Amino acid sequence: MISKLLQDAINEQINFELFSAYLYLSMSAHFETQNLSGFANWTHVQYQEETGHAMKLYKYVFDRSGAVTLKAIAQPATKFKTPVDIFKEILKHEQKVTSLINKLYELAVKEKDYAAQIFLQWFINEQVEEEKNATDIINMLEMIGDSSVSLIMADRQLGARKAN
Repeated sequence: MISKLLQDAINEQINFELFSAYLYLSMSAHFETQNLSGFANWTHVQYQEETGHAMKLYKYVFDRSGAVTLKAIAQPATKFKTPVDIFKEILKHEQKVTSLINKLYELAVKEKDYAAQIFLQWFINEQVEEEKNATDIINMLEMIGDSSVSLIMADRQLGARKAN
């Protein structure tokens, strides 16, 4: 059985994961309007991943005989700048997610909830990957600069990403 304190914290994380999904979907819509379908694809796949993360947490609460309480999802930004600016925003967002997951893990340790610690380890590992992916794309975009041809090639590369 999950403690009320940990259950409430996971419910907050579910909300934040759904907000993350919504943010990525908003970014995907922006890229579509910029005719950058590869960037739109990458952020849409990310939207799907974030929804999956929320559902993984959702299921875990029920597996531990807890209750899920869904709250309103905050409206994400709808105005964005350049692709590199967006990916810098993505990195900053993922770093916030990492800090929230780390706090959840610390709470699981404090509550002596060993099952939650093991469960949350997956999310810790996932965040290493999320931050690395954003950093790699930022580095690529900074390297290519303002070259339209290189941006088109980057768009094609990001368009190849498939949902898991």
